[in-house]
Amino acid sequence: MVKSHYLQFFIRWLEFRILKHTRPLLASFKITHRCNLQCRTCPFWRNPLPDISYENAIAVMHKLHRDGIRLLIFEGGEPMIWKDGDYRLTDLVIYARKKFLRVGITTNGMLPPDVPADMIWVSLDGWGDVHDQNRGKSFGRVMTNIQNSQHPHMYVNLTINRLNVDHIAEFIRNIGTTIRGITIQFYYPFPGSDDLSLSSDQRVAVLEQLIELKRGGAPLLNSFSTLSDLKANTWRCHPWLIASAEPDGKISKGCYLKNRAAISCHDCGFAAHTEISKAFDLNIGAILAGHRIFQFRIL
Repeated sequence: MVKSHYLQFFIRWLEFRILKHTRPLLASFKITHRCNLQCRTCPFWRNPLPDISYENAIAVMHKLHRDGIRLLIFEGGEPMIWKDGDYRLTDLVIYARKKFLRVGITTNGMLPPDVPADMIWVSLDGWGDVHDQNRGKSFGRVMTNIQNSQHPHMYVNLTINRLNVDHIAEFIRNIGTTIRGITIQFYYPFPGSDDLSLSSDQRVAVLEQLIELKRGGAPLLNSFSTLSDLKANTWRCHPWLIASAEPDGKISKGCYLKNRAAISCHDCGFAAHTEISKAFDLNIGAILAGHRIFQFRIL
């Protein structure tokens, strides 16, 4: 079974290279826009679509699988607060794991992330008050939930913005071995969110700092190649590798921003898209980053 994971990716690569077929591999599935926080960087809690029903969520998962998706990430809003009658997020995760190679969730960590996903990303923006500047008073509760969790593959996702750009090294030093690893992305100026974009010089400086921290052993999971190419977005994007599903059941194929915000490739800071695009171009660093993040094994 494990070997078939890599075989499926190789077949997909051949489909594109030889037959020019473009089928997405990874999807984000926003099952709710509701949230128990009101983060300055986030547009979704400001546009609260009704939660998707359990029945419709199952139908969306079947459609995503038929379209070629093999990696599924549940998102929000806050996916941990989703419910439909007696159904909770755990029920969706259990069903999804029967269909997809890997299933993850992204959460703000305000609730104990006790779900049987293959991996969990907790959004943290910095240490202590630095985090709370964006999300409101929440850091202590989030850290307690992280420390109490027994999940073996818990990561932190760090969104770099003007509020935390000068505190990145402090955060990485303090988080230590509390989690399995850190992934990064840059704030994107969604409509309605506070404008917390970095200048070009700030972006280059913090990426150079991250590269040095990674060389020094920091648990940064993004590849050196991606951290370097994000300085001026010199990587080649394959947007068709990505799909997105919304709480109303609509599915978009292509850039994460499609039908959500104006698309500006110059401002893109979605490192996950960088990694998957570079991996599909056979960049070894990006392939190894995906291997570590999604916990695939060779044998």
